[in-house]
Amino acid sequence: MSKPYTLEQIGIGRIIAVLVIDRVENSVPLAKALIEGGVNAMELTLRTDAAIGSLRAIRAEVPEMIAGIGTILTANQIREVCLAGAAFGVAPGVNRKVIEEARALGLPFAPGVVTPSDVEKALEYDLRVLKFFPAEPSGGLPYLKSMNAPYAHLNLKYIPLGGVNLQNMRNYLEDPIILAIGGSWLADSKLIQKQDWKAITENAHQATEIAREISAGR
Repeated sequence: MSKPYTLEQIGIGRIIAVLVIDRVENSVPLAKALIEGGVNAMELTLRTDAAIGSLRAIRAEVPEMIAGIGTILTANQIREVCLAGAAFGVAPGVNRKVIEEARALGLPFAPGVVTPSDVEKALEYDLRVLKFFPAEPSGGLPYLKSMNAPYAHLNLKYIPLGGVNLQNMRNYLEDPIILAIGGSWLADSKLIQKQDWKAITENAHQATEIAREISAGR
């Protein structure tokens, strides 16, 4: 199953909104609010029953949004998200069966790593874009740079999630090992439940302005 995106292409915008959606009817206005603020990539987490339905709705009505699925824990879920049209997949850890199914179906996929052993398991499958999770509780960028040092010659790229926010995202994005950052603060569950699309658009705008400043300075 071929996909129109690669994880490297997804990283062009530098920001991925990480979302927990309880109601499918909120998915399309949420995606439009993020797009209006400049964020064109989202990870819908499989923590609610509404995730797959939300993905289908967004794919149908907001095709410019690069919509992927996160919290993938089983090979069956890989098959399900591919059928629903996911642009990419993300997991909290390194699960060999999940990785193998993603490879078999051609789904761009980033496993979660937090130790050198995790990185080396991912490298067995030649995965070069990795989710760093949980980022801040594990030691943040200083820890990640130290962990990555033995692999620096491989030019690995990371997407940190977990504790990344508007205040610290600049530090991450200024480092060349960071492909993009994942942020749940852009549209947290309270804002989604309140349908505060204006606040979500403003959060996205603030984040994209920082990302653009950094990209322009490189």
